[in-house]
Amino acid sequence: MLHEELMLLFINQQTGKLHVDSTSAENALAGAVLIELVNSGRVAFEPGGKKLQVVDPAPLTDPLLQESVTRIDKPMSPQKAVERLRKRVRDNVVSGLEARGVVQVEARKVLGIFPGRSYAIADEAVYAEVRKAVGEVALGYRGADARTGSLITLLHAANGVHRVFEGDKRELKQRAKEIASGNWAGDAVRKAIQAIQAGVTAATAAAAAASSG
Repeated sequence: MLHEELMLLFINQQTGKLHVDSTSAENALAGAVLIELVNSGRVAFEPGGKKLQVVDPAPLTDPLLQESVTRIDKPMSPQKAVERLRKRVRDNVVSGLEARGVVQVEARKVLGIFPGRSYAIADEAVYAEVRKAVGEVALGYRGADARTGSLITLLHAANGVHRVFEGDKRELKQRAKEIASGNWAGDAVRKAIQAIQAGVTAATAAAAAASSG
């Protein structure tokens, strides 16, 4: 699942923290869930419209995706959909990774006072496979496919590609930008992913503006 792979990319194995701020991570994870719903055929754009809606109410086998699709209870913009889906998305994604034995969550103190969480990779093989597949594309060693293209697009929306992978910051950001607008998916899916990317960026900006205000 894209959201689980994205969460693994966000984890800094050295510190147990995330490579990006929590707001950016949660919006990007919500975007990943939304892409999965589009790929499943359950969610699509209105005919000729700019809003996403549920087009197939058939139940999904994945509990997180099934719960998420119920939140899209009317046609809504990609930004609104991201905002709807981000509530508890990180906790839910991590719970799935924990249940599969891929990640362990440990309690820690923030500033020595506030309760926080630290993430430890428990399945190195799964973690390494995701980093290798996405890293080869991010660093320009091979072209993007639907999976790696989606993940890099979401990392780019969270301004995280240069934080997740080592390399020249400017080159990594430029390459991610080019990948995000590339032709690695079918036309309808690509347009949806680009709209979701814009929705993730807008939702993050809106959250930042609200917190500063």
